[in-house]
Amino acid sequence: MIKHLIKLVWNRKRFNFLITVEFFFSFLTLFCVILAGVYFADNYRHPLGFIYENVWNVSIDMKQASDDFHSPEQVETARQLYLALREFDEVEMAAGVHISVFGSGGIGNATEINGQRVFYNANEVTDDFNKTMGLTLLNGRWFSKEDDGVSWQPVVINLRLARELFGDEDPIGKNMSPNNEQETRVIGVITDFRQWGELSALGNYLFRRKNLNDVNQRPPRNLAIKLRPGTPRAFEEKLVTRLQAVAKDWSFDVRPLAEMRDSSLKLQLAPLMAGALIVGFLMIMVALGLTGVLWQNVTQRTKEIGLRRANVATSLRIHRQILA
Repeated sequence: MIKHLIKLVWNRKRFNFLITVEFFFSFLTLFCVILAGVYFADNYRHPLGFIYENVWNVSIDMKQASDDFHSPEQVETARQLYLALREFDEVEMAAGVHISVFGSGGIGNATEINGQRVFYNANEVTDDFNKTMGLTLLNGRWFSKEDDGVSWQPVVINLRLARELFGDEDPIGKNMSPNNEQETRVIGVITDFRQWGELSALGNYLFRRKNLNDVNQRPPRNLAIKLRPGTPRAFEEKLVTRLQAVAKDWSFDVRPLAEMRDSSLKLQLAPLMAGALIVGFLMIMVALGLTGVLWQNVTQRTKEIGLRRANVATSLRIHRQILA
């Protein structure tokens, strides 16, 4: 049936040019939507590399336009906020992080090693971030106080980045930035860390250590808090009140990571949903166009048959008159 409809449209292509164009772009859009759906489905089946249940994110607004400039007072205030979190029985673990999980921001970097340029995403976290987010360490160790005062920068990378930089070699203790003035030494390897959620692409990731006792480092813009199971949402008011007492001029936005994940999924799926709606609309238009072509063809055939019958009847009538 579809083959017959397409043949009808093609035979009358001069009169059905718009329908033909609409037909082409409809299936082109459908192909793109299916391709995007397969891409998201493939990403979704891979693990996140961290937990988000019972974890809240506290976004800190320091009332300044950029975080590139900071003062020792801001660093000390951030440290006091971290200490204040440890006063609550509801808080199992807490950590500072520059860019929140499921957030829209990111830090893109690149390094060149053995003539190969490798790109990766990075973040800055405090020592308890791995316990707060439930990261899985495959090799080496996580940040600790033994990294205080070292002349090189300790980093933890995911397995994908380790293999791209060093192949099958053990990455622990290796310098991943040999062309930089400051040595960047790998101290640990984790499974993965997909900061932007299940639908995001798999990629290279790196963590730098953020030391709250070092006034030369910028303070974290977010606090990740792992709460005891069953902690009610009403705890938010108590939490914000305590933080506000420490930093009176700052403001705080508290959100469970589960809610941030849902918002992130909706935002990432929005283009796919919009594309699906467009495809549905185009398919309806194509169906109506093909139905119109079929109706036009049937109507024309009916007229032709009626005309032939009329001609035959006229011929028979004339023939009878001649015989008479």
